[in-house]
Amino acid sequence: MSFAKLTVSALAITAAASAASARDQVQVAGSSTVLPYASIVAEAFGENFDFPTPVVESGGSSAGLKRFCEGVGENTIDIANSSRKIKDSEVKACAEAGVSDIIEVRIGYDGIVFASDKAGASFAYTPSDWFLALSDQILVDGALVANPNKTWADVNAELPAQSLQAFIPGTKHGTREVFEDKVILAGCEDTGAFDAIMNANGGDKKAAEKACISLRTDGVSVDIDGDYTETLARIESNKDGIGVVGLAFYENNTDKLQVATMSGIVPSTESISTGEYPVSRPLYFYIKKAHIGVIPGLKDFAEFFVADEIAGPDGPLAEYGLVADPELADTQETVASEAVLDANM
Repeated sequence: MSFAKLTVSALAITAAASAASARDQVQVAGSSTVLPYASIVAEAFGENFDFPTPVVESGGSSAGLKRFCEGVGENTIDIANSSRKIKDSEVKACAEAGVSDIIEVRIGYDGIVFASDKAGASFAYTPSDWFLALSDQILVDGALVANPNKTWADVNAELPAQSLQAFIPGTKHGTREVFEDKVILAGCEDTGAFDAIMNANGGDKKAAEKACISLRTDGVSVDIDGDYTETLARIESNKDGIGVVGLAFYENNTDKLQVATMSGIVPSTESISTGEYPVSRPLYFYIKKAHIGVIPGLKDFAEFFVADEIAGPDGPLAEYGLVADPELADTQETVASEAVLDANM
């Protein structure tokens, strides 16, 4: 993909000149899902602007937002990538550390898919299947019992009799929260276990939700704290393994992986953009407004990231697998106007 040489704004030039003593590279950290998109943009930005190429690191959404909220100053990062919205508790932690003005930027959408060895059996899942496979307790004959299931056929007689082995994102990843909410919790509700757990806890909904997403610790469910390449390596070493990964990662590894349907829907850019595929989520990055005008090129980088030619349906991010945001123009206005989140969200 070639990019036309872009003109740096007079404002950015002025900012760069006035910040001669400050750090001169934009620093980004966070979501491993957003990482490849941010890396593509950072490289193109370095090639097209008179600013150094931004430094982009991974570590997971929660870890990135934690670093983001450490404070204001050139020793802290400028942008946190996230595969989920920032939490109220994180906004509060930011404010307590002096990060009071945060710009939320939605870059597009991604789907969470269920990938397995290309040469293995094919799967057609529902959220109930995953709850019955991974939850530490399930409903059997009206009673909550420790999960006895050993194969996918134990979970659902229509599935292959393949040993249960799942590689799921670790708890520091934003993908994990979406997986828990849209798959495990949904399955808990669909099987009736949620109501049984809530009744057993005196009607405590929050306690029931927490119990629903409590997963097995017997080795069937394995947390992956690294990025999706680690998940792929686990599947390659254990052909029974099913990995929970982003759509874009799967689409860039179709020579090794196949993908399952969820509730009868094949994950694709189209089924995610229409909302038909049930396990999808928006992707974000968060900008520390106090660093705009201090860290050279920060706003230019953000505007470049969400430009039509980058994040639009015909841009390089869509080529890699990002589902373009139909409301991208609103996001562009948010960045241009430096509109911040409501501190009382």
